[in-house]
Amino acid sequence: MYDTLHVAVHPTGPGRCRVTVAGDLDVVSAPDIREALRTAVSVHDRVDVDCSGLTFCDWTGLSALLAAARAAKAAGSELRLCAVPHTLARLLRLTHAGSAFTIEQTDPR
Repeated sequence: MYDTLHVAVHPTGPGRCRVTVAGDLDVVSAPDIREALRTAVSVHDRVDVDCSGLTFCDWTGLSALLAAARAAKAAGSELRLCAVPHTLARLLRLTHAGSAFTIEQTDPR
């Protein structure tokens, strides 16, 4: 069957939150992360996306992350990808999409 994606939003301070994602970000789960991140960037000035639990990301998952980056820019907020696993880093590098994000390898807490 399909691995599910777990998404949780945690406030980390005034105007800031951390969105943790764990599992597979794919065609099945992309709408969930797209909506969670759209909501987060609309109400927070800075959103840190903790990707340390991400086990897989396909092109639809990448598209959802890119949509969140565009929404953040439009809302005047900042979207950061944190603890990016090797597989996502490789996808970002191969697609030249890494420049759409601020990427931090350290723990966003």
